[in-house]
Amino acid sequence: MALDNDTVMKTFPQVVPMVGTLALEFTELGTRRAVMVLPDQPDYHNHVGGPHAGAMFTLGESASGALVFVNFGDRMGEATPLAVEATIRYLKFAKGPVTATATLDRDPADILAELDEGRRPEFAVDVAITTEDGTQTGSMTVLWTLKPNRK
Repeated sequence: MALDNDTVMKTFPQVVPMVGTLALEFTELGTRRAVMVLPDQPDYHNHVGGPHAGAMFTLGESASGALVFVNFGDRMGEATPLAVEATIRYLKFAKGPVTATATLDRDPADILAELDEGRRPEFAVDVAITTEDGTQTGSMTVLWTLKPNRK
């Protein structure tokens, strides 16, 4: 059973301290979609006045991680969720607050079935990064695994 969405949103900055450091905010969290915002903060601007690439990467990875946590956080006694790889493309210049929308295309039950069969599932979370006007400025894919814990 997935974790409670409200609990995840409240505890995520403690579980993932960079979320608190960058003051990332949830606007939506479900089992298939997570939306987080990086507020416009001059301390995290790049040399041309937009959000730094590292801050946008952290935003996207955090949104993907929120989906993993809400779906599989209740199984952390059995398996540790780990990001295996991440790719990001910066498509256009971003200015102001940016939003990351992460989507999980696989059914969480199928992923858990692999884990329950003794396998180490891998699954991708796709992320679109947009500005306030809806312009897509980045795209990201994070490949996750649930690594069974040693007993």
